[in-house]
Amino acid sequence: MKLKTFFNGVALTLSLAAISAAQADITLRHALTGETLDLSFAKKGGNTDKFKQFMQTGKNPYNGDAEAAKKGESLYMTGCSGCHGHEAEGKLGPGLADDYWTYPRGLTDQGLFEILFGGANGMMGPQYVNFSTDDMLHIMSFLRSIYKGDPKKAEWLK
Repeated sequence: MKLKTFFNGVALTLSLAAISAAQADITLRHALTGETLDLSFAKKGGNTDKFKQFMQTGKNPYNGDAEAAKKGESLYMTGCSGCHGHEAEGKLGPGLADDYWTYPRGLTDQGLFEILFGGANGMMGPQYVNFSTDDMLHIMSFLRSIYKGDPKKAEWLK
């Protein structure tokens, strides 16, 4: 009887692991260390259908959505503009509206999310303490909407 219970437990564990793996096709990594990001630290409320879609594809489903960009602008102004400028032109932190990226992975939606979530060098700390994962996608959609660089370099458009 104990052996049957043990095998049922193993089967349940393997099933849950398969479900978890099926829900995320991308692996998010820290911009500096390359370590896998621990999303359990994320602020509550961000596990939306749009975030789940992002975790499948690595592409921000809010890109091109004017309403999402407007919400992202509001979030950006309260949490990011002090360092990156009101028009993402750069101040203490780098500009975010052109095609020069301190971390080239920022050219992709997955890479930009990794930088936002996990932080980077200097004063850019992890933003999971300030924003939910869905909020971060909104901020990213705002940044993509004000892009002033060469569209050929915009990896997120491909």
